[in-house]
Amino acid sequence: MTGAEQAGGVPPDDEAAELVAQLRELAGANPADVRRVVADVLAALDRVPGSALREHLPESIRADVGLDAPAPAPR
Repeated sequence: MTGAEQAGGVPPDDEAAELVAQLRELAGANPADVRRVVADVLAALDRVPGSALREHLPESIRADVGLDAPAPAPR
């Protein structure tokens, strides 16, 4: 069973297109809200154990969402 089948049978390309459409709709209402939501999502994805997300994002995006800041020292 593929991820698309597990997620209700929606192909990944359709999911991506739907997400883009939703973000565009939100951006029309308030672009600052969309930027905040995207930054929150990227930060959450980056915190997933073993994530290498920040290594794949352009420097400008990492800086914009605060992923270039040094990680806090473990306690």
